Amino acid sequence: MDNLSWDDLRVLLAVHRGGSLLQAGRQLGQSTSTTGRRIAALEAALGTPLVLRSQVGTTLTAEALRLIALVEGFAHELQALGRDASPVIRKLRVSVPTGMAAPLATPLIALLRERPHLDIELVGENRMADVAKREADIAVRLVRSTSNVLVEKSMGTFRFGLFASAEYARLRLPERRLPRGNAADHPFIGLGPQWKQLPHERWMAALGARRFAFTSSAIEAIVEATRQGLGLAALLEADSRHADLVRIETETPGPSQPLFLVYHQDLRRSPDLRAVVTAIEASLRAAAGSRQPR
Repeated sequence: MDNLSWDDLRVLLAVHRGGSLLQAGRQLGQSTSTTGRRIAALEAALGTPLVLRSQVGTTLTAEALRLIALVEGFAHELQALGRDASPVIRKLRVSVPTGMAAPLATPLIALLRERPHLDIELVGENRMADVAKREADIAVRLVRSTSNVLVEKSMGTFRFGLFASAEYARLRLPERRLPRGNAADHPFIGLGPQWKQLPHERWMAALGARRFAFTSSAIEAIVEATRQGLGLAALLEADSRHADLVRIETETPGPSQPLFLVYHQDLRRSPDLRAVVTAIEASLRAAAGSRQPR
């Protein structure tokens, strides 16, 4: 381990991100042969193969993937140190649930016009980025944080309701109400199997949903399927993206979902971070306060 070179580790990380020696070389501004020599030097230092080459590309070994997890953490820390040492932040990475990326893009784009020196990377993802390890600078989460190095702010509570297209409601639910015991007569739209333990997915099951005609991990796809009349879907009441859909009343109210905004305490004095946090907070609080029955 004493013989490991950070430059060689960066090459391994580039191979992982680029998927090939060719793409890694392009990212690093060096030739494919130089990239290959760097990988060979790293493999020699560790005494184990890391990158398996074939005609279809490259495959990383289990040892390489374990090493990459360490390297990525170190790279995030180096980037964070550079940002923390500067009074002006040049780039902030914001991690939000996939369905929230599009609505939060608008206030963040407006903020960038006021702060032309700042770059923002808005990442919509289904996993929870580890802000404590600097995988993101700011994150919107569905659960509370347990880390003592993070600043956490409650963004309010959002309620789910049942929605359908206007045409679907006209043909099958003209009273805009789902009677008790009738859910099994309707197709539903929701998240994939790995998300069935979320409160709004359990709520649809409790209503009696049996058939899910369409499932997706992307909220935009779920909204579009509902708009096309494929069935009923549990959606956030405050989400303006489905203002054209019809609210269907249910005997059991939809569940509520709290939201939390977190960021690393090392960045709390940054005017740029505070501006981004304020923009996100204003957008989320406005949405939480605009719930109106449809």
